[in-house]
Amino acid sequence: MSYMTDERRMIQQSAREFAMNEVLPLANKLDPEQADIPMELRDKLAQMGYFGIVIPEEYGGLGMGAFEYVLITEELARAWMSVASIIARGNGLGGGFTAEQRKEYLPKMARGEFLGAAALSEPDAGSDLANVSCKATRDGDGWTLNGTKTWCTFADGADFISVLARTKQPSDPRRRHEGISQFLVLKERGKFPPGLSGSPIRKIGYFGWKTWELHFDNLRLPADAMLGREREGGGEGRAFQATVSGLETARVHTAARAIGLARGGLEDSIVYAQRRVAFGHPIGDFQAIRFKIAEMATEIEAARQLTYFVADEIDSHRRCDKEASMAKLFASEMAERVTSQAMQIHGGYGYTKDFPLERYWRDARLTKIFEGTSEIQMRIISDRLLPRPKS
Repeated sequence: MSYMTDERRMIQQSAREFAMNEVLPLANKLDPEQADIPMELRDKLAQMGYFGIVIPEEYGGLGMGAFEYVLITEELARAWMSVASIIARGNGLGGGFTAEQRKEYLPKMARGEFLGAAALSEPDAGSDLANVSCKATRDGDGWTLNGTKTWCTFADGADFISVLARTKQPSDPRRRHEGISQFLVLKERGKFPPGLSGSPIRKIGYFGWKTWELHFDNLRLPADAMLGREREGGGEGRAFQATVSGLETARVHTAARAIGLARGGLEDSIVYAQRRVAFGHPIGDFQAIRFKIAEMATEIEAARQLTYFVADEIDSHRRCDKEASMAKLFASEMAERVTSQAMQIHGGYGYTKDFPLERYWRDARLTKIFEGTSEIQMRIISDRLLPRPKS
């Protein structure tokens, strides 16, 4: 089955030119300095409509689907994964808004003027998201937030933070996911409000923006800060299912990011193999190198086709949680292998910051961890194929 149309090829080509001309030169300069994505580039992303790919046209977005989201993401990630990720701060957030909030916020998100961060994980609640202990308690006509969140990327630069917090203790320890709610924390860009503080995490990659540990200390929120009030089956204590149900798109987005990173390694290796001479020949003449490149290209295409299939299933409104986990698992594992092979082809130069290979490799390693580790993906897949173990 061919998923590509003339329109999609034009979208892909436009994103490729933007990534290679606007993003890659900045990535090569700023990533080694661990500098932030500049506002000028964010403005250009907004002008391209990339913060609103899946936001409906009635709200000022492009009104496209997961497939176009995947196409654009791969191209941006080939240049700098952080840029392929920041577009999710418009496209990937906003679930649980009321009709009134959608009218107010979605047009701003599409323009890049209202971007968010997600505070889901905690020191003891990452893969086991049902173990959330950050607490929201009623306080008059509002709420008070207390607790710690971690791995919250872009918390400082965001205009809002979406926070998972426990509002009720589960009556049955086997149903720990009950009693978790979602809150909208509005904030000034570049600052934290009173009652919220944070410290940057010293990560080894994913530069271009900071990832934070956040501390909520009696942060006051208004009554309407709770999200999901108009969602069917939503409201207080029901945010867990809404959060995990939205992971299909997030995981196919991560698969596309991994593919982009791997493609960067492959394309740079093809160029290098034709330029680098050893024993009187370009190293691309040697079977050992040629076979590495053939295997890398095959793995990338296999991951891409699986990712295209899942994106098409999402756009067709068919359940594909198992397949989304397969795409995320295969693409992220593939990306680490391929970028490592690319470094091997480059020899000692691949282990320097003079080439972008080490960036692709560092960032590819992260794709095996965030949006659900490889082990969590294997659990999801196996639980769909086998009876669940008895507790």
